[in-house]
Amino acid sequence: MSASLALPILPWAPFEPPHPRSLPAVIALIRALMEGDGNLLGLLPAEAYRMPIGPLGWSRRSTIIVNRPDLVRHVLSDPEGIFPKSDLMVNALDPLIGDSIFVSSGDTWRRQRAMIDPALTMMRVNRAFPAMEAGAEEAEASLSRLAATGEAFSLDLMMSHLTADIICRTVFSTSLQTQVAHEVFDAFTDFERSVAQVEIRRLIMDRAWTRIPQKKHVLDACTLIRSHLGALLDTHLAEGADFDDICKAVMEARDAEDRAFTRKELIDQLGVLFLAGHETSASALTWVFFLLATQPALVARLRAEVAEVCGDGPITFEHTRKLPFVRNVFRETLRLYPPITFLPRVANEATSLDGYPIRKGALVMVAPWVLHRHQAYWKRPHIFDPDRFDAAREGEVAAGAYIPFGIGPRVCAGAAFAQVEAVLLVARLFRRFDFRAQAPEKVRPAARLTTRPVEQVMVTVAKAR
Repeated sequence: MSASLALPILPWAPFEPPHPRSLPAVIALIRALMEGDGNLLGLLPAEAYRMPIGPLGWSRRSTIIVNRPDLVRHVLSDPEGIFPKSDLMVNALDPLIGDSIFVSSGDTWRRQRAMIDPALTMMRVNRAFPAMEAGAEEAEASLSRLAATGEAFSLDLMMSHLTADIICRTVFSTSLQTQVAHEVFDAFTDFERSVAQVEIRRLIMDRAWTRIPQKKHVLDACTLIRSHLGALLDTHLAEGADFDDICKAVMEARDAEDRAFTRKELIDQLGVLFLAGHETSASALTWVFFLLATQPALVARLRAEVAEVCGDGPITFEHTRKLPFVRNVFRETLRLYPPITFLPRVANEATSLDGYPIRKGALVMVAPWVLHRHQAYWKRPHIFDPDRFDAAREGEVAAGAYIPFGIGPRVCAGAAFAQVEAVLLVARLFRRFDFRAQAPEKVRPAARLTTRPVEQVMVTVAKAR
C-alpha cells in the first residue's frame, strides 16, 4: 500500500450539481422559446420526470416521451421496424455524416453494420490502450505548462482535443495536430448550436417529415470537418500506404455482393467513428472534470484509491479494472449528464405502446437525461452520488433505467473503450493536478446534439500538493 494513503481524506457528501429547474409544461415551453438558444432541456416539463409514457408538451406533429424501461427497450430495439431514427436527426446530420451507420435504418443499416463490425473489433480496449496512454502523456505535458503559468483555459476544448487525439490515433494511426483539433472543435460547436434540429419553433410547429434547410455557416462547418477527415483518409489511400488500423479495415470491408464503400461513404462511416468516439467522450469528461474541480474532498478519495492500487508507478490497463470508485464517478456522471441527451425516433405508421396510441409521424422520444433522473427509478435523482453504483447498493439501480450507451441492437460499440479511456484519464490527470473551475455557479447544462455546458467552462490547473 502506498504511503500516499497517510494523507487526510476530507469528509465528502453527495451534492446537487447544476440542472434546469423543472417547470409545468406550458411555462417550460415559454421558457424555451424566450431563451431561444436551442437548449432542448428547457422544453422538459416537471411531469416528464414522473410519467411512464405521455406527451412532451404540445407540438403539431405530437411528441411522446417514453420512460418505462420495457417500453424504452421495445422502441430502441424496434423489432417491427416501426421506429427508425427521427427524420429531424437524419436531416440534421446528413451534411456531416451522410446516410451512415449512426442514422441509417433497415437493410441499409444492416449492410453497413455487417461491413463495419470486423473493424470495430479493433477498438478492443487492450489494443487501443497505448493510444490512450499516448494521449494522456501529451495532456500531462500540456497541463504542466499551464500549471506553470496559471493561465485559465477551456475545459471543453481541452477534453475535445484530448479525446479527438486518442480516437485519431486509434482509427488513423496518427496524432491529431493541435490546429486541426481546434478547428474541428470550433466547427462542431458551431454546427451543434445552429443545426436546424435544435430550432425549437420548428420542432413544435412543423409537420412530420418537413425537411428543414440548413444555414450556410452550418454547411460550411460540415465541409471543414469532412475535409479534415478526407485528408486523414487520403494518407491511407495513397500508393504504398501500409497501415493496420480501423481506417484500413473499413476501407477493405465488402458487402455480400463484394462492394466496397466509396470515398464519400468512407468519410461518412469514419466520420461517425471519429465524431462519436471523441465528441461523446469529450462531453462526459468535461462534466467529470468540472464536477471534480468543485469537490476537493471527492478528489482526495479518488486519489487515495489510485495510490492504493497503482502506487506511484504507471497506471496500466489491468489497473483500470481495479479502480471501482473512479469508475463509479464516471458512471454517475454519465447518469446525470448522458452525452446523448435524447434518442429521437419517429413512428412511420400509427401504432401503440402498451395501449398508448401513437399516430403516424409522431416523435417518439427516449431521453436518457429524463430516464436517468426519473423519480420512479432513482433515489434523490438529481444528487451526484457515485456510491449508488457500488456493488453493495446495486439493487438501487432499476433494471433498464440506466442507458448512457443506448440499448438493443444499436447499443454503442465503443462503450468499453469509453469507460477504460475515462478511468485512465481521470486517474492519471487528477493524480498529478488540481483543477479549479472559474465561476462554477454560472455553469449550466444544455442539450442540443450532445449534453454540453451552455458556455465553455474555464479552469486553472496547479500541480497536486
